[in-house]
Amino acid sequence: MLSRVADSLYWMSRYLERAEHLARGVQVYLNRLLELPDPEDEARWNLMLAGLRVGSPALAEMTSYDRVHALVFDAANPAALAYCIDKARENARQVREQISSEMWEQLNQLFLYVRKSSGDRSFDAQPHEFFQAVKEGSHLFQGIADSTMNHSEGWDFIQVGRFIERASSVANLLDAHYGAFMKSTEDAIDPDDYFDWVCVLKSCTAFEAYCKVYTANLRPYCIAEFLVLNAEFPHSIRFSIEMVQDALSGIADATKTHKSGRANRLVGKLVATLNFSQIEEIMGQGVNTYLDDVQRQCTQIHAAFYQTYVAYPIDSTRLRPGSE
Repeated sequence: MLSRVADSLYWMSRYLERAEHLARGVQVYLNRLLELPDPEDEARWNLMLAGLRVGSPALAEMTSYDRVHALVFDAANPAALAYCIDKARENARQVREQISSEMWEQLNQLFLYVRKSSGDRSFDAQPHEFFQAVKEGSHLFQGIADSTMNHSEGWDFIQVGRFIERASSVANLLDAHYGAFMKSTEDAIDPDDYFDWVCVLKSCTAFEAYCKVYTANLRPYCIAEFLVLNAEFPHSIRFSIEMVQDALSGIADATKTHKSGRANRLVGKLVATLNFSQIEEIMGQGVNTYLDDVQRQCTQIHAAFYQTYVAYPIDSTRLRPGSE
C-alpha cells in the first residue's frame, strides 16, 4: 500500500474519532452548566478545554454558548469539531478507491450536516440534537466500515488511527479531571464533585457500563481502574491499546515487516504495562503520573508507526514488498 494511502486512512480515522470525542465532551459540559448556579463558570470552561486537549478560542467576553459555537464551528481552528470533520472527509476523498462507497456517502453526509448547522439557528436552541447527530454519524461510519470494507491492511490502518486517538484522549481527559477533583489520597468523592465525576464517565460513554460493574457508588479508584485497566470496555485505555497492537500485527503481516519493529515493541510494552498494572500500584505512583506516562508512550507509538509505515526513507521501499 502506498504511504500516502496509509497516511490518509490513518488520519481519516483519527480525525473522526477526535470529532466524536469533542461532541461528547462538549455535550456533557453543556448539560453540567444547566445544574450550576453560574453558567459562566470559568473554571469548568478551562477544565473542559484541558480535558479535550484544545486551546482556548480566546473568546473571554462571550457567553458560554457563544464560546461553544466557536469551538464547534470555527473551521479555521484545528481544535474545532468542524475542522476535524472537514479533515476526516478530505482524507477520505483522497482514498475513495480504498474505502467503500457507503463509507464515503456517510462521511460526506456528516460533513454536509455540520456545515449546514453552522449557519442554522436551531443549534442555539437545540445544541444537544446536533451533538447527538454527530455522535450517531460517527457510529454509523464505524458500523458501515465494519460491514462493507475488507478487513485487510487498509482496515488495520483505520483501526490504528481510531484507537491510538481514543487511548490518548481518554488518558488526557482522566488526567485533567483527576488533577482538578482528586483533593485527597482517600478513595472518596467530595459530594460537591459527584456530578463532575459522572461527567467524566459520560464523556467516555462509560457511566452505564461502570455502574454494571461497580454500581452507582462512584469512587475515584474504581473510575480510574475502569477507564484505564478494564479489558472489555471499548473506551478503556487497555482495550484501545490492545486493539492498536492487533492492528499493527495485521499490518506487519501484510507488509512483511518484522513484528519486532519499534512500533510493535512500543505497543507491546504498553500492553504489558496495562495488563499487569494494579490499581493500588497506580494510586501509589500517582494517577496523573501514570496517565502522563501513558500519553507519552502513545506519542512514541504514533511516531514509530509513522516512521515505519508512512514517512519511511525512499531508499527503503525496495525492501518493502508491494511498495511503489
